Amino acid sequence: MIVDLPDTTTAKVSKALVRIREEGGAVALGRVLTLIIAAELGHEEEAIEAANDASREHPMRVIVLSTQPEGSAACDPRVDAEIRVGGDAGASEVIVLRAYGDAASDPESLVTGLLLPDAPVVAWWPGEAPEVPAESPLGRIAYRRITDASAQADPQAALTNICASYRPGDTDFAWTRLTLWRAQLAAVLDQPPYESITAVSVSGALDSPSTTLLAAWLQLQLQVPVDYELTSGQNSNGIHGVHLTRASGVISLEREVPGIATLTQSGQPVQDLTLKRRSLRDCLSDELRRLDPDELYGEVITKGLPQLAGPTTSTGDHS
Repeated sequence: MIVDLPDTTTAKVSKALVRIREEGGAVALGRVLTLIIAAELGHEEEAIEAANDASREHPMRVIVLSTQPEGSAACDPRVDAEIRVGGDAGASEVIVLRAYGDAASDPESLVTGLLLPDAPVVAWWPGEAPEVPAESPLGRIAYRRITDASAQADPQAALTNICASYRPGDTDFAWTRLTLWRAQLAAVLDQPPYESITAVSVSGALDSPSTTLLAAWLQLQLQVPVDYELTSGQNSNGIHGVHLTRASGVISLEREVPGIATLTQSGQPVQDLTLKRRSLRDCLSDELRRLDPDELYGEVITKGLPQLAGPTTSTGDHS
């Protein structure tokens, strides 16, 4: 069910929520958190869909604040709202606030009256993120703050900004997308022979901040210099591969086919492994499993990334 509230206020939206709850039996009981999604007008539906899917694992109230991009033509201040419950909201209740003109100048006041009482708040910017998320109006009221470097105009430059602006509680989907890669590499190194890694190389797409974070994580954990290559090209996307050198040979984990990685080790048969690129829903669900600061991510961003040497770049096509 979708209830439209054109040209409204936060107080009217709150009253409408109470009325819907009383009339339809939709309740906030069992909601574990409030997720605030800050998006540009017209670009919020993909994020809402991901939140609806994630809500089946994390029942929550979703508040979507959609505002006009900077430089848009001025218009009269107003807030149009939608309340989505039932089949249109997964296991959550979704409140969409579309703010125009000066009505968007104070985002904190727009959402404060709609937060679940005594529940943690998570803020997510699926598109362009504030320069310092923790000091932004929405970031100040959030326990966790989620950004996505790959959605920025220059993903690699976005990592540099994240390094400078990091505060405990920040995280980025560029890191979340590494979970399967990190788990697979850790599993390989947990098997004999237990030899030290002497050299590491990582390759990926120029617009893949995850490739850079993977290189920073490996250098931080293995304490060896990491060479990484960023490739531009029409079919170049994501992480391409990792090569770990040790005395007995090279361990290669390469993804040349979408969703499938090939693991090559000396003295062992070649293995094909499922290694899909993670969806928004998967990344969001992963991040909502923990509401305390991700200390490892903080170390990689503040210590590993600054120590990483610059990449080599090339032009080529990879799947």
